[in-house]
Amino acid sequence: MERRIRNGVMDVWFWIVIFAIVGLACLWYSRHQPFPEISGRFSVLLLTISILLWLSSTAPRSTSEEVPAIVATVIGGLGVVFGVRHMTTTHRDVVVAPFGGVLLCIGSISLLSERWSDYDQTEQLISFALASVLVTLEIYLSFRGLVIGIQGISWSKSGLRQVRRGLLEGPRGAVSHFEKSWHSEDQWLTAMSHAALVLIHRHMGDTENEEYHDLELEKLGGWDSVDESWTSAIRDGLSEL
Repeated sequence: MERRIRNGVMDVWFWIVIFAIVGLACLWYSRHQPFPEISGRFSVLLLTISILLWLSSTAPRSTSEEVPAIVATVIGGLGVVFGVRHMTTTHRDVVVAPFGGVLLCIGSISLLSERWSDYDQTEQLISFALASVLVTLEIYLSFRGLVIGIQGISWSKSGLRQVRRGLLEGPRGAVSHFEKSWHSEDQWLTAMSHAALVLIHRHMGDTENEEYHDLELEKLGGWDSVDESWTSAIRDGLSEL
C-alpha cells in the first residue's frame, strides 16, 4: 500500500514538471509574439495547474493517477482548437497550438497506455493508430507554428495596435513591428509597412528614415499601391497621440 502511494506521488510529480516546463516554454515564446497576451494567458493557466497539482500532492488524500492525464488531455485539446483558430484565421498567435498539442499527446498516450494490457488486439491497433495520428498532428503544429513562425500580416496588425497605444519606438514599438512585417512574396504587405513607417517617422520628425521608407515605397508602386483605409487608420492613430 505504501509503495502504491509512493508511485502515485511520483506520477503526480511527473505531471507537475510537465505542466511547469510547457508553461515556462510557452511564456518564453510569448515574448516574441506580436500579440503576447494570448500565449501568455495560456502559460499562466498551465503554471497554475502545475501549482494546483503540487498542492494536491501534499494533501492527506492522494489524487487519482488518471486525473492529471485527463486534465492534460482536455487542456491540450482546447489549446489545439483555439490555437489553430488563431494560427489560421485571426493570425494572432502560433504558439498555443503546438504547446497545447504537446499536452494533448502526452495526456492521451498516457491514458491509452494505462489500459493497454486490458485491450484486445483490435483495440490495441486502434489505440496505436490514434497515438500515431496525434503525434503526426503535433509534428505539423510544431512545424507550422515554431518553424515557419509568425506571418508578416500578424506583425502589421500588432503594429497598428501599437500606434493606437502610442508605443512607437523600442523593441515592442510600432516601428519594430512594422519592420518585421515585410514579406518577399506579398509585396502589398511590404508596401503597407513602408507607408506606415513613412507616416510614423514623419510624425517623430525623423526625416532620414522617412525619406528612406518613402523611396522603398516608390519602388513598390508608391502611395497608389496602398489602400487609403490603411493610411487613414495610421494617420488617425498618430493624430490621437
